[in-house]
Amino acid sequence: MWASGFLTIFVVMKQFKTISTAFIAVIVVIFCCNVYYLVNLYDSIRDTVQKDVMSAIADANLDELWLRAERASAEKKARMQAGLPETEQKGELSTGIDSAGNTISTTVYPDGTVASNTIPKKEEQSFTNIFTQSIGYQFHSVMDSFVDFDLALMDSVLTQRLNDRYIFPEYVAAEIINYDGETIKENPGKKSGKYDEFSYMFDPAAGLFYRVYITPLTKHIFSEMAGVIVTVFLLMTAFTLAFIYLFRTVSRLRTIEEMKDDFVSNMTHELKTPIAIAYSANDALLNYDMDSDVAKRVAYLNIANKQLKRLGELVENILAMSMERRRTLQLRPETIHLQPFIEDIAAAQRMRADKHIEIEVESDSTLTVEADKSHLSNIINNLIDNAIKYSGESVRINLKCSTMGISVADNGVGIPAKALPYLFNKFYRVPNGNIQEVRGYGIGLYYVKNILDKMGWSISVDSKEGRGSVFTIKFRKDEL
Repeated sequence: MWASGFLTIFVVMKQFKTISTAFIAVIVVIFCCNVYYLVNLYDSIRDTVQKDVMSAIADANLDELWLRAERASAEKKARMQAGLPETEQKGELSTGIDSAGNTISTTVYPDGTVASNTIPKKEEQSFTNIFTQSIGYQFHSVMDSFVDFDLALMDSVLTQRLNDRYIFPEYVAAEIINYDGETIKENPGKKSGKYDEFSYMFDPAAGLFYRVYITPLTKHIFSEMAGVIVTVFLLMTAFTLAFIYLFRTVSRLRTIEEMKDDFVSNMTHELKTPIAIAYSANDALLNYDMDSDVAKRVAYLNIANKQLKRLGELVENILAMSMERRRTLQLRPETIHLQPFIEDIAAAQRMRADKHIEIEVESDSTLTVEADKSHLSNIINNLIDNAIKYSGESVRINLKCSTMGISVADNGVGIPAKALPYLFNKFYRVPNGNIQEVRGYGIGLYYVKNILDKMGWSISVDSKEGRGSVFTIKFRKDEL
């Protein structure tokens, strides 16, 4: 039966590992697919944004031509109003756009005359429907030789056209280059830095291009993708956390299942051993003539009695655990005089013939405590029994009672530091390789801890391997 149970656990563990591995692989594949589609989405949005930028440059080019033509017309009118001949040298021109979107053109002539003209903002922001691209080419070839380029105006208009397309760059600057990439007209407002560059031909006959520098569009593209990225990230995070939680839960359940199987195996051994010994002793009494050897008969009877007592203690502890689990355990506190109470327990333990046992009791004869006598007896017996079992050929135990609590110290094998946090867990036993020299069922200290909790007390342990252990019971939890 034990081999069958082990085989079942092995198969279940193997299936669990296989399913977990497959599930992790699915998560990785889904994640890679999401990354792949996000990259494709990024490229698609970038292409769209670049097309929008080129469209904005085309619109801005036509807008700048229109505004420059109106500015030239207004300039000529201002010169005539100032009484200046049309052939007089051009003045210094500056343009800009006010907060309302109107274009402000100011010209300072050599004689100090200043002419200012405001071109109202057009209701139709884009003039793409007014000029075709071919007309734009012809317009450039005719007008550029008479009216110089205004790159500041181009920057302002282009910024507006980009904003119309919900693109809000922090920096925009345009300059004029030729086919060879040489700068024909440099933008005085151009700043050094890393920018996205776009080229737009506006005069094929002269081989002239606008080269536009714009703040990198990556930030704008990611802002367009923000909703998708956040949603995918949250879904993947929730999916991963759910799997981790499920994995830990299943692992914990698997550990509990293994502990339960270990408990059943250990408990079966613990129950079979006293039954087998008592049966053998009883069989010897029935089948052999013991009347002539009284000492041997008494010895066999003592053996049977001892094993039956041990069997009763095991059953009592198991029933106590079952009752505790159902939370129906009722304590019956009474006043206990500690010195005689502890001395009686120590005297009974000294009579064990397993090994040489020394038990020293230190207690004031006046000390009393309110507790359930039966359960407190089980607790002290359990701690002393552990001290005896986990020791060498002999053991020395010191029980010290005070108004603060009870301590049980021994010179046994000690407990590994890594096992201390789990010592009071249900079914837990300190690992000792593949060999369990001392059989047990892993509920003794769990029982001790739970009963003390019900009594409002606490317990702690201080131990080092090879140097023994000290279990300290505190009568109040806040005294730890």
